[in-house]
Amino acid sequence: MKQTTYSASCGFESACQIPALPLSHRSHGLHGHSYFATVRAQLPEGWAPFAGAEVEELRRRLEACVAPLDHALLNRHIEQPTDENIARWIRSRLENEFSVPGILQVGIQSTAQTGVDLDANGHAHVWRRYRFQAAHKLPNVPAGHKCGRMHGHGFEVIIHANQDLGERDLAIDYDHLDELWAPFQIQLNYHCLNEIEGLANPTSEVISSWLWERLKPQLPELSWVTVYETGSSGANYDGQRYRIWKELTLDSAIRLKHAPAHSPLSGIHGHTYTLRLHLSAELDALMGWTVDYGDVKTFFTPIFKAIDHSPLYEIADLPDGDTASLAAWVLDKGRAVLPQLDRVDMYETRGSGSIVSLEGGDELIPV
Repeated sequence: MKQTTYSASCGFESACQIPALPLSHRSHGLHGHSYFATVRAQLPEGWAPFAGAEVEELRRRLEACVAPLDHALLNRHIEQPTDENIARWIRSRLENEFSVPGILQVGIQSTAQTGVDLDANGHAHVWRRYRFQAAHKLPNVPAGHKCGRMHGHGFEVIIHANQDLGERDLAIDYDHLDELWAPFQIQLNYHCLNEIEGLANPTSEVISSWLWERLKPQLPELSWVTVYETGSSGANYDGQRYRIWKELTLDSAIRLKHAPAHSPLSGIHGHTYTLRLHLSAELDALMGWTVDYGDVKTFFTPIFKAIDHSPLYEIADLPDGDTASLAAWVLDKGRAVLPQLDRVDMYETRGSGSIVSLEGGDELIPV
């Protein structure tokens, strides 16, 4: 059984200061950010003005919710405007003043490298992104496989930690994550990963679990490790399950069948969509991966070609042109050739779109 989650995002420019921090801390004084807010919710049928307008309506309410924060001093609205407190302020307003039901996640990204996500239980997962440049090869792939040759990547790692676990006197902050990451940066950056103990077969999955095993004793609150091998593919590990994703973009035309005549969504229009395929499987002990990224691309290519640079409203078995309908259609078609596929994200703009997943198959935070 599939479940649909709608996602909407918007940005705002704000100044702030965090008085609770020490005087010497860079965030104690007045400074500013280009914030990016995201809300994800499971919305009931009939909540939006018409079927297919859920993302547009959710985005409209989110924009109205954060409007007082745009080009403003956050301290006038939030006493200690940390990323976590901003997210909690937004969630409270969305639920109580803007009547958004079924909220599963509210996220605040304050820089390209940092942010906080509130999960469905209200737990705050702080995250920090790190980058390292390294070479590797996969020794167990079949002869002729391109990953069997020594090559390199600009890897990215995101460490996610649940601030609401444990009994720390102080919340986990970005500086603490930096301290924990520093030795790994020295060990990994500008090195050949195969030469590092434990990384003889350094797939994204193996790197994620290698980091987990070394970080978890120092950071009991660790909730996920995310490894980007490229900008469009990577893996998540939570101590038990491996997940990978492959991201593509497509340029397609749509129209919404249920939009009233006066709505611009009723006419032919289009988007550069971001499509993300999520797959979950047991780790292959020999190959060190769940599914070969190359196989994902090969098996999915015919489906991709059917929707890229195409008028999607001409696809006979596509119910409508909204992102939820598109994601569900892709999930059905994709599982026929990639049975490990259990979630599809379809975004029409950054952070705004729909997520369709198999029920009970995934938490939403690692993206």
